[in-house]
Amino acid sequence: MSFELEDLANIIRDRRDAAAEKSYTRSLFEGGLPRISKKFGEEAVETVIAALSQDDASLRGEIADLLYHLLVLMEARDISLKDVLEELERRTSRSGHEEKASRGAAP
Repeated sequence: MSFELEDLANIIRDRRDAAAEKSYTRSLFEGGLPRISKKFGEEAVETVIAALSQDDASLRGEIADLLYHLLVLMEARDISLKDVLEELERRTSRSGHEEKASRGAAP
């Protein structure tokens, strides 16, 4: 498969300026950060529910919805996939416990 998250991020970026009546993505942006954040939260809950009580096909679909809405949220905040991947790379250069301690996370 040659489709990558960067491809989806590019589609979202392009559709941000499309006509709202033709683009669900555009309609999310018109609702602003509150609508985008709410939709992302809904998809996160649906993903958890699917993980706990549904089959793999349903879970895959919910994960796809979650990733899409996460990328919409990132676009709305001008956070690039590249920047997030760089952060993950930085974090994985040491153990998870060390990384979490460096952020001052509560126990």
